[in-house]
Amino acid sequence: MAAAAAVSHIFRPRFSSAKITLQLKLFHSFSDSEQLDPSPAPCAAMEKPCLPALQNSPEADSLCQVLIRHHNPFHHMESSLQLYGISLSPPLIHQTLLRLNHQSKIALAFFKYTQSHKPSPPPSSSPLLDTAAYNIIIDILCKVRQFDVAWQLILQMDSQESGSKPDFTTFFVLIRRLISAGMTRTAVRAFYDIGIFIGNDAFESSFSFCFSYLLDTLCKYGYVKVAVEVFNKEKYRLEADTKLYTILIYGWCKVGRIDMGRKFFGEMLERGIGANVVTYNVLLNGICRRASLHPDGRFERVIREAEEVFDEMRERGLEPDVTSYSILLHVYSRAHKPQLCLDKLVMMKEKGIGPSLATYTSVVKCLCSCGRMDDAKELLNEMVRCGVTPTAETYNCFFKEYRGRKDAEGAMNFYKRMKEEDSLLSPDMHTYNILLGTFLKLGKMGLAWEIWDDMNTSGIGPDLDAYTILVHALCEKRRWRRACEYFVEMIEKGFLPQKITFETLYRGLIQADMLRTWRRLKKKLEEESITFSSEFKEYHLKPYNR
Repeated sequence: MAAAAAVSHIFRPRFSSAKITLQLKLFHSFSDSEQLDPSPAPCAAMEKPCLPALQNSPEADSLCQVLIRHHNPFHHMESSLQLYGISLSPPLIHQTLLRLNHQSKIALAFFKYTQSHKPSPPPSSSPLLDTAAYNIIIDILCKVRQFDVAWQLILQMDSQESGSKPDFTTFFVLIRRLISAGMTRTAVRAFYDIGIFIGNDAFESSFSFCFSYLLDTLCKYGYVKVAVEVFNKEKYRLEADTKLYTILIYGWCKVGRIDMGRKFFGEMLERGIGANVVTYNVLLNGICRRASLHPDGRFERVIREAEEVFDEMRERGLEPDVTSYSILLHVYSRAHKPQLCLDKLVMMKEKGIGPSLATYTSVVKCLCSCGRMDDAKELLNEMVRCGVTPTAETYNCFFKEYRGRKDAEGAMNFYKRMKEEDSLLSPDMHTYNILLGTFLKLGKMGLAWEIWDDMNTSGIGPDLDAYTILVHALCEKRRWRRACEYFVEMIEKGFLPQKITFETLYRGLIQADMLRTWRRLKKKLEEESITFSSEFKEYHLKPYNR
């Protein structure tokens, strides 16, 4: 298909007129939301479009470290790769790009090098850069809002004769990132452009699947009004069912409009569409999630409303499940009611409902926030005995409490215990950022640099938040040269600094009478920008707003 014809459709809406299969097939989108959020997924999982999973790969770890260590915007990526004699393969490319998801410039440079790489031994029938590799780099670039480059890559895929063609995951990644950036109208236009690249027949046969993903993602990011508007345009071609109404109820509840959630719930029942446990859990979560729980009178009112939902479920022959109780436990946790949490946990077990990871994490969080660290650690041991594996989010509850107590030694000891006792569990970026912020705030620079080194060694960071925390802390301590060094490093790695970070550094250098340092920093950034632009002149990269 000609690229010019495709471009003509990218920036204007298209509405398919074909007759669509009426039964909606909804699924849970792969969003950036917290995995341990006890709120239920508004729709059941189906063939979930997804990027390749991050897997254990020492070769990818080594390659990632080489790329990060030797990256310099004034030199080509190719030299360091040839120096180490690295042989590339599609799985290695996937795992390397996944590890570079926080370094967009390095990832793009690696991707660009791979495009011109000549495989050795002679190439097989499959290309080095397959559709999955394109999808990963598109996701990385969209995270830093380089949407024009993402479209260029999609057009590049479409124009190739190889098997690297856009698929549904390509557009689901693009749509999700556009919505997360607040560009909802552009996301809707991209949705109607899927048929141009995938093929109208394939798009029409999967229209309900794609349409439900669009609504689901809009609602997850708080754009339920746009979701309802899009739904109203298509509702005459679609047969609404429980799952579709559950998505819209979830959307209204997420933005705190419980009244609208109840209205859609009532409309669903009036139309003879029965509610299921997931629908009730969505409504229950809406009632409990955003409600003010202090003073105790408000807490009691929320619990009464939640119990009424439980009673209504039972009247309709539906038994509350582990998610229902997890939502209630989260309310107890927010209200700092540790004994109620423990009592409800016991009651669940007596009813034969096995607590889930989210259930245990809510109770651990409550115990930690109430200062009952020993009880929380005992519950952690109980989780393991019951076959529920704690995650980094579970451990983060402890680190947040140590931060509140200003207990640097306790946090570091627990961090070491976490690494020693559970070799299968690695700290996540949030763990590192909590510890980094704690140690920097308490002036424990040695511990902070130790965490920084661990973060770099792990290969998962640093990310934008980590650089922001570090640069701001160095500015507070008036370590201007070190702050400038890490500020330049974050830009070279492809992060878009927050406006306040740039202003803080600029204001500090001026007030410290370091105008010459500021001028050198400004010149360095301009040179880096020019060099980066020339290195990737074929891509429509947007400059940073400094």
